[in-house]
Amino acid sequence: MSDEATESKPHELHRRLGLLQATAMNMSNMIGVGPFLTIPLILKAMGGPQAMLGWILGALLAICDGMVWAELASAVPTSGGTFEYLKVGYSGTRLGRLLPFLFIWLFILSGPLEIASGTIGFAQYLAHFVNHYTGCPVIMEAEHERWVGAGVAALAVVLLYRKIESVGKLMVALWAGVILTIAAMLVSGLPHFDAGTAFSFPPNAFSFSQGFVLGLGSAMAMAMYDFLGYYSVCYIGDEVRSPSRTIPRSILISVLVVAAIYLTMNVSIISVVPWSEAMESEAIASDFMDRLYGPVGGAIMTVLICWTAFASVYALMLGYSRIPYAAARDGFFFSAFAKLHPRGDFPHVSLLVLGAVTMGASFFTLEEVIAALLTTRILVQFIAQIQAVDMLRRRGNSVSIFRMALYPIPSVIAIAGWTFIYVTTKWVYIAGGSASLVAGIAAYGVWSWWRSRGGIAVPAGDPPAGDPSQGSVKATTEDREIP
Repeated sequence: MSDEATESKPHELHRRLGLLQATAMNMSNMIGVGPFLTIPLILKAMGGPQAMLGWILGALLAICDGMVWAELASAVPTSGGTFEYLKVGYSGTRLGRLLPFLFIWLFILSGPLEIASGTIGFAQYLAHFVNHYTGCPVIMEAEHERWVGAGVAALAVVLLYRKIESVGKLMVALWAGVILTIAAMLVSGLPHFDAGTAFSFPPNAFSFSQGFVLGLGSAMAMAMYDFLGYYSVCYIGDEVRSPSRTIPRSILISVLVVAAIYLTMNVSIISVVPWSEAMESEAIASDFMDRLYGPVGGAIMTVLICWTAFASVYALMLGYSRIPYAAARDGFFFSAFAKLHPRGDFPHVSLLVLGAVTMGASFFTLEEVIAALLTTRILVQFIAQIQAVDMLRRRGNSVSIFRMALYPIPSVIAIAGWTFIYVTTKWVYIAGGSASLVAGIAAYGVWSWWRSRGGIAVPAGDPPAGDPSQGSVKATTEDREIP
């Protein structure tokens, strides 16, 4: 082949990630710094170890919602995740263009907020390390933590600015550190399990009241924040081998394994650090190891948690940078985001923009970030996406290799769970999410008008997946050839 022919060959994404890398990506995102920050918050929300009910219900919701993601990923094995699922599921309806647009609109805010929760967690544990274990005379204040968080986001962009093969190798390495961190927690805590300490419920712990319901909703919200990420690989479907098989398997493996880990880890921690003390801790994992092994153990665990936090930032930014790319590629977003790096074949414009917004979001508090990202996502991403499965099935054009068991029960449970979390959130965050949604609808009107005037052109070539004229979504050739 001539040099000219080589140079004219269009750049494209390559399917080079297998089940190991896919599962590593999901679990690195799920087992980020979240549980090491939210365990005290969950205990405080319900005022005792009955908060474990929030974890259990959160695990049930994650499993059911994971089945929704798995079926959609099997039917639509491409990059973009929710964007593609909404586009395909609602094709041929009035919502077929509105919902994908709204998802991208809201994602520009919610995606960086979720990534920033990892950068904030990294900075919080780094501050604990500096202030408690190094003997440094300079105290690391909250202002310093914010700048550290922004720096972590910038570092992730630098490390992701390369070919997907190198990214996949680093992902597995980071995942190994995550597993080491969790293993250290479990191995250290389980021998010290004490049911009397772990389950010393306060009086009237399960008395039904408005406070109990609101506390349970808050605990479930925190638990689901910690579970978020079981679908990360869906956003890079174009880079996964046999995606219609690999993605569903990686989702279900990740949810089941992480659910077991979280429940075991929580019980282990409050067996060593009584819940009345744990709910006031600012670095519960460090305090846990400090109680067992002294300052050296606490310092080592703090470093491991910083590693875990960075792994989640890296995994999220990798997957989420592909969403604006997929939208732009199909004519739903600005064309600049559809460009791939000329040598690395990765969406560099999308990566740089996402990284910049994440740096800005790193200056907010963790509580603000979690509440805002959940209320922004629930309606358009999770609930509307669940309905997409039903619409695909009713149209008879879903060719998913994976089909959820006991349908539609998992879908009903997922809708009920997400709705409960949404209505029990503080009204100020519901108002903010609603305002963002209304602004998105207005922006869609402007965008549609501009597009009709020729301001935005749909790329030439095959119609995008989910176009009503296509009738159905096809599994990849690679999937069909595998017995």
